[in-house]
Amino acid sequence: MPMLSERTRAADASAQPFLRFYSTSRYADRRFEPGIADFTFGNPQEMPLPGFVAALGAAIEPRDMNWFAYKTSEDEPRAFLAEHVGRELGLDFAPDDFALTAGAFAAIALAFRLVLDAGDEAIFAEPAWFCYEPMLLAADTVPVKVRLRGPRFDLDLAAIAAAITPRTRLVIVNTPHNPTGRIYGRAELEALADVLDRASARIGRRIFLLSDEPYRRLRFDENAFVSPAAVYPWTLVSYSYGKVLLTPGQRLGYLALSPLMPSGERRVIAGATLAAQMALGWNFASAVMQHAIPALEDLSIDLPAFTRRRDRLMGVLAEAGYAPLLPEGTFYLFAGWPPGDPEVHWNRLADHDVFVMPGSVMGAPDHFRISLTASDAMVEKAVPAFLAAGAAPTG
Repeated sequence: MPMLSERTRAADASAQPFLRFYSTSRYADRRFEPGIADFTFGNPQEMPLPGFVAALGAAIEPRDMNWFAYKTSEDEPRAFLAEHVGRELGLDFAPDDFALTAGAFAAIALAFRLVLDAGDEAIFAEPAWFCYEPMLLAADTVPVKVRLRGPRFDLDLAAIAAAITPRTRLVIVNTPHNPTGRIYGRAELEALADVLDRASARIGRRIFLLSDEPYRRLRFDENAFVSPAAVYPWTLVSYSYGKVLLTPGQRLGYLALSPLMPSGERRVIAGATLAAQMALGWNFASAVMQHAIPALEDLSIDLPAFTRRRDRLMGVLAEAGYAPLLPEGTFYLFAGWPPGDPEVHWNRLADHDVFVMPGSVMGAPDHFRISLTASDAMVEKAVPAFLAAGAAPTG
């Protein structure tokens, strides 16, 4: 008899490409060694922002006896977010539109529990973040994968439309997109909204959109950003401060409802978030992180430094025979392997102490992802390795 629930076994099977890379690969054996060039995850490779440390230091000093009491989504940070995020996205948010969570992971899990029933289908496009599928399976729902449209990894609206069935309840859009760095523009999002409106009318149930946008403040070359919440009223927004602050171990995020959603339905969803977050294991942001929100809102990692690393690596990869895609946002660079076996290419880089995220983890085995959170020293260490490995025959 199986010892684990069916949902956990399904999530575990889905997560195996990531888990093998994280736990049993050459990278797993060496990821804590000094001297390697680590381009795998969006982890900090330098000391944190002084402003972040100061904000947490101030927020941990208690002002009253309830400073560290149980916290749900507190009124003051929600009112602050309604004003500031509303100004950022050009939307008239209300404080009740925000549920404060322990990072975007918790916000996404909350969105799934709020609108998906067991057996419902959720569509997302690959290459994709490697946690959507196991999280959907753990929620007893059905992941439906389509492909982004090459060579620039645009949304494939025809593929999304063709994947919609009477069981479809949610479409996930990640913009700026991990791993490709694409930012989807207003025209593309409006076309998607039209697809979802027409499909909702056809199947007789509303299809929601989850806009996963934790990288929206990390944009290169002054690229504009439009949230799907400004285009499609039935949008839920997941956000994380861990990206713009490069502090993924301090969990702070939120799930927000588009203020364009009809007021009756919006009140129903907002009214259910407290119970849903309790049922998920009290997945609210901690007291200290909620107190710190006003001081964290305008902080950001050094985007010019990330731009410099991006441009340096774009030139090196192109020279070495890779096929890099210029990222518009995020702190990643996505590139195609040269002709030959991707595993051989990956191991050749590892032989030079350079580790990248294999695209097989994200449903794109012929590509790889570089995290620009690597230090400048790591970038320069990797340059001769990329040039040598790209030029070498795969045999």
